[in-house]
Amino acid sequence: MTDHGADLVIRAEAIHTLVPGQAPQRALAVRGDRIAALSPDPNGLDDWVGPHTTVHDLPGATVLPAFDDTHTHLIYAALGAHDVPVHQAHDIPEFLDLIRQRAKVTPEGEWIRTTTNWQELNLAERRMPTAAELDRATDRHPVLVKRGGHNDIVNSYALRLAGITEDTPVPPGGVIGRDADGKLNGRLIDNAMGLVERLIPGPDRSRRIDGLRLATAQYAATGIGTVRDCAVSPEDYAVLLAAREAGALSIRIRALISALGMTSAAQVEDLLDVMEDWRDGSDPWLRVWGVKFGLDGGLEAGATEEPYACDHAFSGTLIWEPDALVEAVEAVVRRGWRVGTHAYGDRAVRTLLDVYERVLARNPGLPAGTLVMEHGGLAGPEQRVRAVELGIPVTIQQPLLHDTAEVEEGFWGPERVARLFPARGWIDLGAQVSAGSDFPVGQFGAMRSVYGMTTRQTVIGVKGPEHAITYDEALTLHTVNAARLCGDQDLRGTLSPGRLADLTVWDQDPARCPSGALRDLNPVHTIVGGRLVTR
Repeated sequence: MTDHGADLVIRAEAIHTLVPGQAPQRALAVRGDRIAALSPDPNGLDDWVGPHTTVHDLPGATVLPAFDDTHTHLIYAALGAHDVPVHQAHDIPEFLDLIRQRAKVTPEGEWIRTTTNWQELNLAERRMPTAAELDRATDRHPVLVKRGGHNDIVNSYALRLAGITEDTPVPPGGVIGRDADGKLNGRLIDNAMGLVERLIPGPDRSRRIDGLRLATAQYAATGIGTVRDCAVSPEDYAVLLAAREAGALSIRIRALISALGMTSAAQVEDLLDVMEDWRDGSDPWLRVWGVKFGLDGGLEAGATEEPYACDHAFSGTLIWEPDALVEAVEAVVRRGWRVGTHAYGDRAVRTLLDVYERVLARNPGLPAGTLVMEHGGLAGPEQRVRAVELGIPVTIQQPLLHDTAEVEEGFWGPERVARLFPARGWIDLGAQVSAGSDFPVGQFGAMRSVYGMTTRQTVIGVKGPEHAITYDEALTLHTVNAARLCGDQDLRGTLSPGRLADLTVWDQDPARCPSGALRDLNPVHTIVGGRLVTR
């Protein structure tokens, strides 16, 4: 018998703790932000019920740990909460009209930005808009259209503001797009994006905090209780701290401070100086995980061993020289931070493993999990073995493949696309693998990711079914393994007394849900730190 009651008691059909060997439980008690007790009897915790206890009697429900999205971009989601919702457009005229409508209520000369979670192949024209078309939406405002994290399209007004002409040198690791006649078409890829984005004033602090309030609630509504945000600028992190102080965060955040766009260790050292103020990692809601590097491009510029299917003279883009990246990564780990590096194509994976092997050799005794591979999209069998031997964890993002398979087949061909994110191969080797979405390139959602990993279904059918994994394995990638990646393995990932009360409640057992319905299945409740964050 307890001295005083629990704050929350849940009775359910099955509480899957994910503790090895433990049968499903039927009752769970929460006190404060921690799990206090569990019982296999639905009435086994009745002694914990006091006058101030909230009781959820859910006889048909299934309870699981809250999920982690180990590679996503919450900051983009929060910024997009107030941006032009072009992801709703079905064709370019509709796309432009959404921008045109925003222009009518935006003072002349102010920037107009769009949401980032759209794909050109979902438009009737199956292409991106051009600068000339954006000019028809407005020539009185600079316009930034983002698609994912690697592509911008801007109008002529924005090109003029940035001083970009046909004679502008292309930044290393970037692309300045041109049409068939050699004229600027408004497209900027990877390191060329900074030519324009450096000019855009950030939204005011209160608007950004409200965006985080909306976006974190959207993640929680799909069953996600913690995100690992893989591109957070120092300014972004200051906003996250303010949002935390304002009580605006519905989920936990592990931030990777972005070194994207940097090409030298000296630049990284300056970033690390700024990060010194954020070493206190005691807040379970918000903390810095480490530093994010980008080694190659994304869908259009991932560095591959073999040429692209659409251009036999092109094999993607490596953004860093390996020697320089070794020096930059060493700068980070010698200050005690972790590193996550974007490596998507197989040539990038090979190069990154070379870099990490050199860093490990020159810095013996680094804590396990210090060096992480983000994506490892086309990692082949030999590369997977090598990553495991080096102790390099990898994050995979099945929703990215689901949403972009058709786009990627145009660049890489069907054979390579079917090999992306080989979860089965990673798991069979005993790799430290965890899962996420890569929103805005893939759509976030706990069961959306599980559905993709168990079926290998994409927008153009099943791709690489031999890489599918089981439902239980998929759960582990988003819970136990994810908590380990974040360094929270003693606090989260399983449901047991003393751990943080981060859990999801489902009105049916997702394990028995038909796969077609599983993709869009959301929990009825998400609870983080004992607090109900969805209703």
